[in-house]
Amino acid sequence: MKTKNNTRDMILEAATRLFQRQGYNGTGVNQIIEESGTPKGSLYYHFPKGKEEIALEAIQLVKEHILEQTKLDLLSADNVIQAFEQHITNVAHFYDKEDCKEWLKIGHLATETAYTHESIRHSCEKAFTEWQKIYADTLMHHGYEEKKAQDLAITINVMLEGATTISLTQKNGNTLRVIADQVKVLLQEKKSGGKKNEHRKSDA
Repeated sequence: MKTKNNTRDMILEAATRLFQRQGYNGTGVNQIIEESGTPKGSLYYHFPKGKEEIALEAIQLVKEHILEQTKLDLLSADNVIQAFEQHITNVAHFYDKEDCKEWLKIGHLATETAYTHESIRHSCEKAFTEWQKIYADTLMHHGYEEKKAQDLAITINVMLEGATTISLTQKNGNTLRVIADQVKVLLQEKKSGGKKNEHRKSDA
């Protein structure tokens, strides 16, 4: 016999797969029920507000998973450039796998619902903001000035978002590996620029 928690997880997992495969608007409540193999009453018991509430919960779960993995990746090396390279390479490995298609891509959900579902838009916005904060905090920890770190964090986040979309269409993570190489160059240039500025100040 399924527990309440298992039933809730089954509904959430089924909806997440469907949102990724066919979008939020293309997924109906009855389809989620059929995909999860759970009674209709169970869906509204666990998610009284229906599909939108399920989507918000799915975004939260994906966000937390990515935040956790990102933190682990960025702690994997003492050198900040190597840490970001490892992080992006790990993302690339994920997109080499067939089951990456079953994982909800928040960017797709955001694009589809930004003008029609304010609560979902806000949840997606929060996810991107929190990912960027981890990047910025890591860069500042390694000596990057705050404004520069924040700008770089946004840049890296945008590069990854575009690269993951292309990786889905190519069914591999090769585009992300290109991004990993370019981020190394970007971070080195910024770091070098900072050192040059420091020399100029000391010369003055």
